[in-house]
Amino acid sequence: MAATGLALFLFAVVHMIGNLQLFLGPEALNRYAHFLQSNPELLWPSRAILFAAVVVHILTSINLTIKNRLARPQGYRVKELVGASWASRTMIVTGGLLAVYVVYHIMQFTTGSIDPNLMTLVEPVTGHHDVYRMVVIGFSNPLNSAGYILAMGFLCLHLSHGVGAAFQSLGLKNQLYEARIKRCSHAVACLLFVGYSIAPLSIVLGWVK
Repeated sequence: MAATGLALFLFAVVHMIGNLQLFLGPEALNRYAHFLQSNPELLWPSRAILFAAVVVHILTSINLTIKNRLARPQGYRVKELVGASWASRTMIVTGGLLAVYVVYHIMQFTTGSIDPNLMTLVEPVTGHHDVYRMVVIGFSNPLNSAGYILAMGFLCLHLSHGVGAAFQSLGLKNQLYEARIKRCSHAVACLLFVGYSIAPLSIVLGWVK
Protein backbone atom coordinates (compact mmCIF):
# COMPACT_ATOMS: atom_id res chain seq x y z
CA MET A 1 0.00 0.00 0.00
CA ALA A 2 2.87 2.36 0.80
CA ALA A 3 4.65 1.77 -2.52
CA THR A 4 1.52 2.24 -4.63
CA GLY A 5 0.56 5.25 -2.51
CA LEU A 6 3.85 6.97 -3.28
CA ALA A 7 3.44 6.12 -6.98
CA LEU A 8 -0.02 7.70 -7.00
CA PHE A 9 1.37 10.70 -5.14
CA LEU A 10 4.00 11.22 -7.86
CA PHE A 11 1.26 10.99 -10.48
CA ALA A 12 -0.73 13.63 -8.60
CA VAL A 13 2.28 15.97 -8.70
CA VAL A 14 2.89 15.43 -12.43
CA HIS A 15 -0.81 15.79 -13.25
CA MET A 16 -1.00 19.04 -11.28
CA ILE A 17 1.96 20.45 -13.22
CA GLY A 18 0.21 19.55 -16.46
CA ASN A 19 -3.02 21.20 -15.30
CA LEU A 20 -1.22 24.42 -14.39
CA GLN A 21 -0.34 24.93 -18.05
CA LEU A 22 -3.86 26.30 -18.27
CA PHE A 23 -2.36 29.61 -17.09
CA LEU A 24 0.14 29.61 -19.98
CA GLY A 25 -2.74 29.92 -22.41
CA PRO A 26 -4.63 27.72 -24.90
CA GLU A 27 -1.62 26.88 -27.08
CA ALA A 28 0.49 25.55 -24.20
CA LEU A 29 -2.24 23.38 -22.66
CA ASN A 30 -3.48 22.06 -26.00
CA ARG A 31 0.07 21.29 -27.13
CA TYR A 32 0.68 19.33 -23.93
CA ALA A 33 -2.63 17.45 -24.28
CA HIS A 34 -1.97 16.67 -27.95
CA PHE A 35 1.48 15.32 -27.09
CA LEU A 36 -0.08 12.84 -24.67
CA GLN A 37 -2.91 11.87 -27.02
CA SER A 38 -0.61 11.41 -30.02
CA ASN A 39 1.78 9.06 -28.18
CA PRO A 40 -0.32 5.97 -27.33
CA GLU A 41 2.84 3.93 -26.71
CA LEU A 42 3.48 6.26 -23.76
CA LEU A 43 -0.10 7.04 -22.75
CA TRP A 44 -1.62 3.56 -22.53
CA PRO A 45 1.19 1.84 -20.58
CA SER A 46 1.09 4.77 -18.16
CA ARG A 47 -2.67 4.37 -17.78
CA ALA A 48 -2.28 0.62 -17.24
CA ILE A 49 0.36 1.11 -14.55
CA LEU A 50 -1.73 3.82 -12.91
CA PHE A 51 -4.85 1.65 -12.95
CA ALA A 52 -2.93 -1.29 -11.45
CA ALA A 53 -1.53 0.97 -8.72
CA VAL A 54 -5.03 2.22 -7.86
CA VAL A 55 -6.45 -1.31 -7.68
CA VAL A 56 -3.58 -2.62 -5.54
CA HIS A 57 -3.74 0.43 -3.28
CA ILE A 58 -7.47 0.03 -2.69
CA LEU A 59 -7.32 -3.74 -2.15
CA THR A 60 -4.39 -3.56 0.26
CA SER A 61 -6.01 -0.74 2.22
CA ILE A 62 -9.22 -2.76 2.58
CA ASN A 63 -7.22 -5.84 3.55
CA LEU A 64 -5.26 -3.97 6.22
CA THR A 65 -8.43 -2.39 7.60
CA ILE A 66 -10.07 -5.82 7.94
CA LYS A 67 -6.96 -7.28 9.59
CA ASN A 68 -6.81 -4.42 12.07
CA ARG A 69 -10.43 -4.98 13.06
CA LEU A 70 -10.01 -8.76 13.31
CA ALA A 71 -7.00 -8.25 15.55
CA ARG A 72 -9.35 -6.72 18.12
CA PRO A 73 -12.85 -8.16 17.54
CA GLN A 74 -14.07 -6.48 20.72
CA GLY A 75 -13.81 -2.71 20.70
CA TYR A 76 -12.34 -0.59 23.45
CA ARG A 77 -14.71 0.19 26.30
CA VAL A 78 -13.24 3.67 26.42
CA LYS A 79 -11.54 4.71 23.20
CA GLU A 80 -8.96 7.46 23.52
CA LEU A 81 -7.27 8.35 20.25
CA VAL A 82 -4.06 9.70 21.72
CA GLY A 83 -1.74 10.97 19.00
CA ALA A 84 -4.00 9.84 16.16
CA SER A 85 -4.81 12.72 13.83
CA TRP A 86 -8.19 13.16 12.21
CA ALA A 87 -6.54 12.56 8.82
CA SER A 88 -5.19 9.18 9.95
CA ARG A 89 -8.58 8.11 11.34
CA THR A 90 -10.42 8.96 8.11
CA MET A 91 -7.99 7.53 5.53
CA ILE A 92 -10.42 4.87 4.29
CA VAL A 93 -13.21 7.47 4.06
CA THR A 94 -11.24 10.17 2.24
CA GLY A 95 -9.70 7.57 -0.05
CA GLY A 96 -13.11 6.14 -0.91
CA LEU A 97 -14.68 9.53 -1.58
CA LEU A 98 -11.70 10.53 -3.71
CA ALA A 99 -11.97 7.30 -5.74
CA VAL A 100 -15.66 7.98 -6.43
CA TYR A 101 -14.88 11.50 -7.64
CA VAL A 102 -12.02 10.30 -9.85
CA VAL A 103 -14.48 8.05 -11.69
CA TYR A 104 -16.79 11.03 -12.21
CA HIS A 105 -13.86 13.21 -13.33
CA ILE A 106 -12.77 10.63 -15.92
CA MET A 107 -16.33 10.34 -17.21
CA GLN A 108 -16.50 14.12 -17.56
CA PHE A 109 -13.14 15.00 -19.13
CA THR A 110 -11.76 11.75 -20.59
CA THR A 111 -14.61 9.60 -21.87
CA GLY A 112 -17.17 12.40 -22.33
CA SER A 113 -19.91 10.33 -20.71
CA ILE A 114 -21.16 13.28 -18.62
CA ASP A 115 -21.15 15.89 -21.40
CA PRO A 116 -20.35 14.48 -24.87
CA ASN A 117 -20.23 18.03 -26.30
CA LEU A 118 -16.94 18.64 -24.50
CA MET A 119 -15.32 15.97 -26.66
CA THR A 120 -16.33 17.71 -29.90
CA LEU A 121 -14.45 20.96 -29.24
CA VAL A 122 -11.76 21.44 -31.88
CA GLU A 123 -9.03 24.02 -32.40
CA PRO A 124 -9.77 25.96 -35.61
CA VAL A 125 -6.13 26.06 -36.76
CA THR A 126 -4.70 22.64 -35.89
CA GLY A 127 -7.91 20.61 -35.82
CA HIS A 128 -6.82 19.02 -32.54
CA HIS A 129 -9.08 18.58 -29.55
CA ASP A 130 -9.42 21.93 -27.77
CA VAL A 131 -8.67 20.85 -24.21
CA TYR A 132 -8.34 24.45 -23.04
CA ARG A 133 -11.94 25.29 -23.97
CA MET A 134 -13.10 21.95 -22.60
CA VAL A 135 -11.63 22.73 -19.19
CA VAL A 136 -12.93 26.30 -19.16
CA ILE A 137 -16.45 25.25 -20.16
CA GLY A 138 -16.46 22.31 -17.76
CA PHE A 139 -15.40 24.36 -14.76
CA SER A 140 -17.55 27.37 -15.64
CA ASN A 141 -20.31 25.49 -13.82
CA PRO A 142 -19.88 26.48 -10.14
CA LEU A 143 -21.16 23.08 -8.99
CA ASN A 144 -18.50 21.27 -11.02
CA SER A 145 -15.80 23.51 -9.62
CA ALA A 146 -17.08 23.18 -6.06
CA GLY A 147 -17.15 19.39 -6.35
CA TYR A 148 -13.63 19.36 -7.76
CA ILE A 149 -12.26 21.60 -5.01
CA LEU A 150 -14.00 19.49 -2.36
CA ALA A 151 -12.42 16.35 -3.83
CA MET A 152 -9.02 18.04 -3.73
CA GLY A 153 -9.69 18.73 -0.06
CA PHE A 154 -10.12 14.96 0.43
CA LEU A 155 -6.85 14.45 -1.46
CA CYS A 156 -5.06 16.98 0.75
CA LEU A 157 -6.35 15.36 3.92
CA HIS A 158 -5.47 11.88 2.66
CA LEU A 159 -1.92 12.84 1.66
CA SER A 160 -1.24 14.86 4.81
CA HIS A 161 -1.10 11.54 6.65
CA GLY A 162 -0.47 9.10 3.80
CA VAL A 163 2.89 10.45 2.63
CA GLY A 164 4.42 10.28 6.10
CA ALA A 165 2.85 6.88 6.76
CA ALA A 166 4.33 5.54 3.52
CA PHE A 167 7.83 6.57 4.60
CA GLN A 168 7.28 4.79 7.91
CA SER A 169 5.96 1.62 6.24
CA LEU A 170 8.98 1.51 3.92
CA GLY A 171 11.37 1.89 6.85
CA LEU A 172 12.51 5.37 5.80
CA LYS A 173 11.29 7.15 8.89
CA ASN A 174 13.03 7.45 12.26
CA GLN A 175 12.86 9.69 15.32
CA LEU A 176 15.42 12.08 13.86
CA TYR A 177 13.43 12.79 10.69
CA GLU A 178 9.90 12.06 11.94
CA ALA A 179 8.94 15.67 12.68
CA ARG A 180 10.44 16.92 9.39
CA ILE A 181 8.67 14.28 7.34
CA LYS A 182 5.38 15.11 9.05
CA ARG A 183 5.77 18.83 8.32
CA CYS A 184 6.77 18.13 4.71
CA SER A 185 3.75 15.83 4.29
CA HIS A 186 1.41 18.56 5.46
CA ALA A 187 3.13 21.20 3.32
CA VAL A 188 3.09 19.09 0.16
CA ALA A 189 -0.57 18.15 0.71
CA CYS A 190 -1.53 21.82 1.06
CA LEU A 191 0.55 22.73 -1.99
CA LEU A 192 -1.26 20.13 -4.08
CA PHE A 193 -4.61 21.40 -2.83
CA VAL A 194 -3.76 24.95 -3.92
CA GLY A 195 -2.24 23.80 -7.21
CA TYR A 196 -5.29 21.77 -8.16
CA SER A 197 -7.93 24.18 -6.84
CA ILE A 198 -6.59 27.39 -8.37
CA ALA A 199 -7.64 26.44 -11.92
CA PRO A 200 -11.39 25.86 -11.34
CA LEU A 201 -11.48 28.77 -8.90
CA SER A 202 -9.89 31.09 -11.48
CA ILE A 203 -12.37 29.98 -14.13
CA VAL A 204 -15.42 30.49 -11.89
CA LEU A 205 -14.17 33.94 -10.87
CA GLY A 206 -13.61 34.89 -14.51
CA TRP A 207 -9.84 35.24 -14.25
CA VAL A 208 -9.35 32.58 -16.93
CA LYS A 209 -11.64 32.65 -19.98
